[in-house]
Amino acid sequence: MKIVGLISRILTGLVFVFSGFVKALDPIGSSIKFTEYFESFHLGFLIFSSLPLAILMSAAEFMIGLNLLAGIRMKFTAWILLIFMAFFTGLTFILALTNPVSDCGCFGDALKLTNWQTFLKNGILIIPAVVVFIRRRNYHPFSKPSAEWGIAGFNFLFSCIISAYCIIHQPILDFRPYRAGTFIPDQMTIPEGAPADQYETILIYEKDGLKKEFTDKNFPWQDSTWKWVETKQKLVKRGYEPPIHDFSITSPEGEDITEAVLSDSNYIFLILAPDLETASKKGLQDLNTFALKCRELGFVPIGLTSSPNNQIARYKEEYQPDYDFCTADETTLKTIIRANPGLMLLHKGTILGKWNHRDAPSAGELSSHLLSLVILREHRRIEILKVTVIALLVSLLLVLAYLNFQRPGKFRD
Repeated sequence: MKIVGLISRILTGLVFVFSGFVKALDPIGSSIKFTEYFESFHLGFLIFSSLPLAILMSAAEFMIGLNLLAGIRMKFTAWILLIFMAFFTGLTFILALTNPVSDCGCFGDALKLTNWQTFLKNGILIIPAVVVFIRRRNYHPFSKPSAEWGIAGFNFLFSCIISAYCIIHQPILDFRPYRAGTFIPDQMTIPEGAPADQYETILIYEKDGLKKEFTDKNFPWQDSTWKWVETKQKLVKRGYEPPIHDFSITSPEGEDITEAVLSDSNYIFLILAPDLETASKKGLQDLNTFALKCRELGFVPIGLTSSPNNQIARYKEEYQPDYDFCTADETTLKTIIRANPGLMLLHKGTILGKWNHRDAPSAGELSSHLLSLVILREHRRIEILKVTVIALLVSLLLVLAYLNFQRPGKFRD
């Protein structure tokens, strides 16, 4: 039973650490998922809590996972784990049946699962969670309760700090299809021979006021008392979907300019503001100044928003931007940039850099001979942050593992 308990604790701990960590890297993405759930279940009054819930949930998962790996505060952790797993196993079963959203978001953008796959994952994971709960009294504390609570609190705070940094700036590790270095046209291409969507033709006929659905194989073609009403196409099996399938830019005149933007050999700065009404006013003003400098140097600034025309008109009247605002899908913009507003640099369809408005190159830095240096500096900063956070995480895991396996009398039989 000791081996079963150890495997259950380590397995569950690793899953929770991974789940909490990848969501902590992109709390805004998790908040978007919470918003989708609230809207699907007609709980719009809870949308304001989406971001705080996203931060707290990832921090709780991260803390539970590390507590399990270290074997600290096991009575408390086992109770929280069981409640957590029982709630989400039931919830994911409802989601699998109703399918309000296509992706559960339990592993952020790092690993996408369908609702049924998520339910299966939880159904399997609840078994080791129950084992941990049953054996919760078999763990001896290795130190004073205050010390163990201090470690648990540090784990929780560590996750919150990562989330706060990624909100203020951008996700340190970017699992989205619009990461720096991506050649967008390549990610929009469907490979030759890839499976296509499969549809079934549904024929609706009416007889004596009763409507009934038929297929093209069993419709009552010989019975003239049935009257045809309409024909529909029902998706039976979804085919291959490219990583980027909804990137489209529409000019103020209503023209699709996506191909022109992606093939332009100039450096194009897309000023992304998913919602002009809620965008940072200071951020918009700073990027307007930035756009003026772009013009002087021969670069192309383009505004991109999902806001309606009347909001765009009000914004242009108030801020007098030196660039046009094109439109794109709101979900696409929120996927590209976790900021409102933000900045993305394109060159011949390749994403060279993305910045929160707080981190965008200043107008003073931007010049023709400094552009490559600005891009290189940003890439180096991101790489340093990746290595730093991963090193901190690994160090934390090693310390907790040492504390766990070096103390005597871990179990009481």
